[in-house]
Amino acid sequence: MPKMKNGEQKIQTIPDELPILPVRDAVIFPNAVIPLTVGRESSVKLINDVQQGDGMLVVLTQRDKRVDSPGPIDLYDIGTVSVVHRVMKTPEGNLFVIIMGVSRTRVQEFIQFDPYLRARITVLADEKEDETSVDFQALRRTVISQFERIIKLSPQLPDDLQTIVINIEDTGRLADYIATNLPNLSIVSKQFVLEEISVRKRLEFLNTELAKELEVLELRTKIQSQVQEEVGKSQREYFLREQLRAIQRELGEADDTQREMDELRKKIEAAGMTEEAKKEADRELGRLGRMSPAAAEYTVSRTYLDWLVTLPWNVLTTERVDIARARQVLDRDHYDLEKVKERILEYLAVLELRPLGKAPILCFVGPPGVGKTSLGRSVAEAMGRRFIRISLGGMRDEAEIRGHRRTYIGALPGQIIQNIRRAASRDPVFMLDEIDKLGADFRGDPASALLEVLDPEQNNTFRDHYLDVAFDLSRVFFITTANVLDTVPSALRDRMEIIELPGYTEEEKVQIARSYLVPRGRENSGLQPDQIEFQDEALHRIVRHYTRETGVRNLERQLTSICRKHARRMLEGKDPKLVVTPDVVTELLGAPKFSLEEEVEERAKRAGVVIGLAWTPVGGDILFVEANIAKGGRHLTVTGQVGDVMQESTKAALTWVRSYAIELGLDSDFYKDIDVHVHVPAGSIPKDGPSAGVTMVTALVSALTNTPIRPKLAMTGEITLSGHVLNEKNVVEDIQPELLKEIKIHYVRTIEEVLNLAFPRRVLRAVSDKEPIQQVI
Repeated sequence: MPKMKNGEQKIQTIPDELPILPVRDAVIFPNAVIPLTVGRESSVKLINDVQQGDGMLVVLTQRDKRVDSPGPIDLYDIGTVSVVHRVMKTPEGNLFVIIMGVSRTRVQEFIQFDPYLRARITVLADEKEDETSVDFQALRRTVISQFERIIKLSPQLPDDLQTIVINIEDTGRLADYIATNLPNLSIVSKQFVLEEISVRKRLEFLNTELAKELEVLELRTKIQSQVQEEVGKSQREYFLREQLRAIQRELGEADDTQREMDELRKKIEAAGMTEEAKKEADRELGRLGRMSPAAAEYTVSRTYLDWLVTLPWNVLTTERVDIARARQVLDRDHYDLEKVKERILEYLAVLELRPLGKAPILCFVGPPGVGKTSLGRSVAEAMGRRFIRISLGGMRDEAEIRGHRRTYIGALPGQIIQNIRRAASRDPVFMLDEIDKLGADFRGDPASALLEVLDPEQNNTFRDHYLDVAFDLSRVFFITTANVLDTVPSALRDRMEIIELPGYTEEEKVQIARSYLVPRGRENSGLQPDQIEFQDEALHRIVRHYTRETGVRNLERQLTSICRKHARRMLEGKDPKLVVTPDVVTELLGAPKFSLEEEVEERAKRAGVVIGLAWTPVGGDILFVEANIAKGGRHLTVTGQVGDVMQESTKAALTWVRSYAIELGLDSDFYKDIDVHVHVPAGSIPKDGPSAGVTMVTALVSALTNTPIRPKLAMTGEITLSGHVLNEKNVVEDIQPELLKEIKIHYVRTIEEVLNLAFPRRVLRAVSDKEPIQQVI
């Protein structure tokens, strides 16, 4: 007989070898009587065989319950020697077995695998503990106390378990009994208790698990108590209200509910609703009259009727079209923008001749700060109508446009109907701001919901989900705004008349500053007109060197900043009047934020530096491209947060230069011993696009030939490997007419033309002279 490890001993009444019964979702403890349903063919044969003998077997729990034919590696090593007490057959052909656990055991070696598992085992006994110690007794009593509280709180445990637990003297058996009956104790946790031969550690583990279960049960009891209390409170309130109504009827007091019904009926008659809306309102009013005011649906119906009777069904603004006054208002608030103003005046003229005509749907498109939103407010004033505005930026829920259906708690109409009621008329100027920034997610697509709102053929029967009746939006003057049209769905774009608001030129910004921004900044800073004066040269300096935008928002901030600084200087006892000159601008605003022309020209004098043209959300800009050559070996590096398309343009440019090396006066294998580094400054700003191709080629040729390009030259255009320059978007259309007088534009078709224009001397002989390549390496 082999020597036993610590905690293991041989018990003569248990054989050294026993069959193995795998079970899933169950752990058998010693002294526990457990019913099992046996259905596996091998397990059924095992039960039938042990019935013929002493009825003893070893129960091992599966590690993974999904395994249908478990082998030794699928079972835990420690299980329980058990005795089959009773076996019954079920109608399904399975066996219903009642077994009793006898002792912990460890499987030493599997000696049989077919028709069922059989193993050599070693019985485990509990480690001896000093159960008389104070800390052990405290731990035992704590475990018993917690389990007793769980018995009282858990509906799954019978009360007689408390008596059984108190009368178990053996602490190891006590721990096993609690682990067997503790609700929600996982199989892994039960297996841990079974494998632990230290009674103290077993109790400590159970103490923690009991505390968790007790906390859950106490919280569950608290929640149930709160729910019952709320239900009882609601029932009590209902009965009291019914009694109050009965008392009021006996006393002959006026019925507030009936008076409320009469008032609603009068409002419905006076609201001027459509036939469909009035029919729905009458139906809802009759339903409301049959409800108790204490009912939850009462408030829902009452709120719905309030919305119906307060909407401006037939309220139109009393307007007299005055073209001259409208022109005066538009000119007063906005400089230039002639195209937009002409379109507004055209609509007013048509409105005078055809008052019942449908309102146009305009879309102002332009960069930030050019006056799109404020123009809408001026349009409303020029027309004598109310102005309402909602921002669509970041809106992702279709219900924001169409509203929620009344079945939802706290439902309301969408933003369209809400703002129509706020305007108190059916023909306001309604601005939908930032329409290009609409989103979409699982709650729907607001852009699709706007299709009905912005369609003159459909919006006369706009149906909000909350109202569920048609409302006429055909007299509403809708104006939408967007920075770009790329993100606006084509179906929505097709419903709107696009009016582009271009960015302002420097001279226009100076005029706007003089006429609008300086007086506003002066007033906001508490200054009088004779206390601060801006010279035109100072305004030009601010526009050119302290702002970089197509609009005028940053310009206004800079002007207001100067006014604030002067206000402070006045209060500090300095000069009461300030004449703002270019030097004063530098003194108050600091060093210029954007490059001076001299700096740009100086940077472009170096070989390898070329100026490109770039598009930004705030308008056009210049973009430096720098190329440098170093000793190395065929490496191309592109830096400056350059996107994939721009990197591909650089590779194409280098390939073209290598293929025309002889024509450029370079060695045919010049690339073998050099590294090429192309950098686009302003590295924190991402850049991408194919139009930098000609700039990349010119920069590489300039660096390789050590030849600077002509000063004050900028370029844009995509290249091909064959040396062609592809058509670029007509940038001339985007340049203000005033600036075109000072710019000379060269149109090119080939890279050869680009290089001949870029360099003072010819660096590339005619491409037609290029000799054919004899060998490709």
